[in-house]
Amino acid sequence: MPITLRPALPLDIDALWTLRTVAVRVSCATHYAPEQIAVWTASPVPDFYPAMLAAGDGIVAMQGETIAGYAMLDAVKHEVDAVFVDPARAGLGIGKRLLAALEQLARGRGIARLHLSASLNAVPFYQAAGFISLREEAYAHPSGISLASVAMEKQLAAA
Repeated sequence: MPITLRPALPLDIDALWTLRTVAVRVSCATHYAPEQIAVWTASPVPDFYPAMLAAGDGIVAMQGETIAGYAMLDAVKHEVDAVFVDPARAGLGIGKRLLAALEQLARGRGIARLHLSASLNAVPFYQAAGFISLREEAYAHPSGISLASVAMEKQLAAA
């Protein structure tokens, strides 16, 4: 079944957060301790998600009627806020398509450079997409834990 992309909507939030929780539990388990993942995945939906989605800063990948992944752009901070793919659909190029669509969205908003804080397991994904590693850092997760991560950035080509 083909993958289609559409804007994420505020009514998608619960489904997106559920997908994100599963993705973190499965995909991050190779790089983070179970205790970290437990706290990380117990955190609630960020307060800013509804406004981001209402502003058109989210993209959803659909496989039929099922959400296969999503990506979020923080247009104010020029930051990739999220790229998550259902682990059961990993390896189908969904994350790559979502990230490319997010970059296009950013260029359309006049953003010339994107940055992000990549979880350790996601660094190769972002490197393959042209992001460069700037430094290892401790990401202060909103749940109060500190997560090892890598600060990365990418200069976007002109639209």
